[in-house]
Amino acid sequence: MRFPLIAATAALILTTAVAAEAGPVSRACLASDSKARSYALCRCLQQVANQTLDRSDQRLAAKIFRKPQMAQDIKMSDSRSHEVFWTKYKSFGATASRSCS
Repeated sequence: MRFPLIAATAALILTTAVAAEAGPVSRACLASDSKARSYALCRCLQQVANQTLDRSDQRLAAKIFRKPQMAQDIKMSDSRSHEVFWTKYKSFGATASRSCS
């Protein structure tokens, strides 16, 4: 009787850990057409995003994975919020380049 309970508890912990890693950046990365994409890379990118971007910024970064032209649009935008995001996004990119290569 104890083994099924232990197995169920372990499964719940693993499921929760995987769900926590499956943030907006990793989901967008895995859905991208990039030849370089892999589970390990996308997981690493999500970990960096968790350290450098808040949830709102992560959702916007995920949109850039789906529509790369958005990066240029945001970079060239006169919007103050886009300027703030772009600064954080560059930091995310630099950290990801060092950590996920």
